[in-house]
Amino acid sequence: MVIFVTRMKTGFDNNKYLRIQSEQIKKRIAQFGDKLYLEFGGKLFDDNHASRVLPGFKPDSKLDMLKQLKDEAEIIIVISSKDIEKNKVRRDLGITYDEDLLRLRGEFENVGFYVSSVVMTHYNGQASADAYRARLERLGIKVYYHYTIEGYPNNVALIDSDEGFGKNDYVETTKPLVVVTAPGPGSGKMAVCLSQLYHENKRNIKAGYAKFETFPVWNLPLKHPVNIAYEAATADLNDVNMIDPFHLEAYGTIASSYNRDIEIFPVLNALFEGIYGESPYKSPTDMGVNMLGFCISDEDVCCNAAREEIIRRYYYALCNLADKGTNEHEVNKISLILKQAKLTTEYRRTTVAAREMKELYGVPASAIELQDGTIITARTSSLLGPSAALILNATKHLAGIPHEVKLIPQDMIEPIQKTKVSFLHGHNPRLHTDEVLVALSMLSNQDENCRRALDQLPKLDGCQVHSTVMLSEVDRKIFKKLGVGLTCDPVIKE
Repeated sequence: MVIFVTRMKTGFDNNKYLRIQSEQIKKRIAQFGDKLYLEFGGKLFDDNHASRVLPGFKPDSKLDMLKQLKDEAEIIIVISSKDIEKNKVRRDLGITYDEDLLRLRGEFENVGFYVSSVVMTHYNGQASADAYRARLERLGIKVYYHYTIEGYPNNVALIDSDEGFGKNDYVETTKPLVVVTAPGPGSGKMAVCLSQLYHENKRNIKAGYAKFETFPVWNLPLKHPVNIAYEAATADLNDVNMIDPFHLEAYGTIASSYNRDIEIFPVLNALFEGIYGESPYKSPTDMGVNMLGFCISDEDVCCNAAREEIIRRYYYALCNLADKGTNEHEVNKISLILKQAKLTTEYRRTTVAAREMKELYGVPASAIELQDGTIITARTSSLLGPSAALILNATKHLAGIPHEVKLIPQDMIEPIQKTKVSFLHGHNPRLHTDEVLVALSMLSNQDENCRRALDQLPKLDGCQVHSTVMLSEVDRKIFKKLGVGLTCDPVIKE
């Protein structure tokens, strides 16, 4: 089944963003004088959430923006000693925070950034933290300890003293812009920035603090789909979007923020007053430098993409619940968000198409929406799973190959199936996506159609897929590598 609609559009001006965001950061550096500590919330690169809800935003846009300030900037990477001890895993990449730190450092240095040091926060003598420090120092990385402060962040008198921030190591920096980032949330980035302000002030160095949070977008309405999508993305953290009451009181202007920033602002204000005698900010919104909202070029496109993301997050939570039996709270919260956004899963066209295919044939099915809006469907057969069949159907369509043409002959598939079942003791003889792609690759030297089909794979980047059953890890990884946005019904394969 094939359906045609209008071509997908971009809704975000990436070039404008690169220009005005770097200008805004330069202004903030000048505001404080000698040095600016910029807390970088969210992902500095590989920000796939932003690229999904703001079509046209490139996943590495923030990194590209910072490249314009490269000569003025250095980077501090923060990691919590508690996360090292717990072997905390970054969910989107499947690697521990300590390994991700090294990955981040390598990525930064590969594009010419100066990573000056690592700060290990929440330190209280953990042996695992000491071992990790020794590992970093063997690699030539400067490492500093910041300690757990009793009563943080509410005991302002203790925090703002030699027994509080004063006990932390002073991090040596040389550049006017110090970007403070981390593998994930809860690492202590803000505390590192504030501790540095305390130490810089004692050394008579003028330094300031600003925050770069990508979402929620402060100058979009609270219930704008882009902001609601962020709330869905952070349902596991229990973040709640809120009107910034301090901004409203100070300026009479509505700005969108979220609970954690609003809750911590009175404490931050008190800390600023303790360090400087007065606070440079009147609201959490004032602390931010985010110019994202000024770069939306097509409101409708971004709203539609954000609605798709809310549904995607809902399916992700449902599948996690079905697979692991956990996070019921996350499912309930996103269900409520769906209702608030007046959405149902039928808004996602691939969901409707895949389910219609399943109802028609009574077997698991899948559907993909291509870049031009075309929807292609596929179903389980005796030879192929629905994902493998979908990739073949989609690439044939893109290459202009008739649907009835068989790219992989049955006499090639059957020996692979025999190996899977008879020798590898598998239960499912059908080919997965990786096996189909390997077979296509092997045939491409002799078969022009196979070569043409393979050449279409880059065109799947940014496309949307829905499956009526939960896919294997292999299939999920292939779709991710292809840049495909995947959702699945919470149905476990038999």
